[in-house]
Amino acid sequence: MSVVSTPPQPPPEPLPADLLQDAAATFGLLSATVRLHLLWLLSHGERDVGTLAEETGQTVPTASHHLGKLKLAGLVRARREGKRQVYVLDDPHVRHIVQLAVQHHQELTGEVGRRSKGA
Repeated sequence: MSVVSTPPQPPPEPLPADLLQDAAATFGLLSATVRLHLLWLLSHGERDVGTLAEETGQTVPTASHHLGKLKLAGLVRARREGKRQVYVLDDPHVRHIVQLAVQHHQELTGEVGRRSKGA
């Protein structure tokens, strides 16, 4: 991986403390492997809780617990289809962050194009 040098830039405008705190909280939610995996799957399309539980290797209650946290944070939304609870990630910023993070680590570890364990 090559390092690209950029010319010195003037310092950015200061960010409000509450904005930084909110952004850090979002990254905190992403620090749990299960939640990151759920968001990765949802970044590729909506899924119901049972499917998400199966694809992440979790029980339905565990997947529901983590999805509840993501929903409270406003990162996903849910809708009921009959007996199924279907989750959607429709925030393009969160989708982009999750996909970039996973793709970055795939490139670092040479996992591009191969399915890694648990992915």
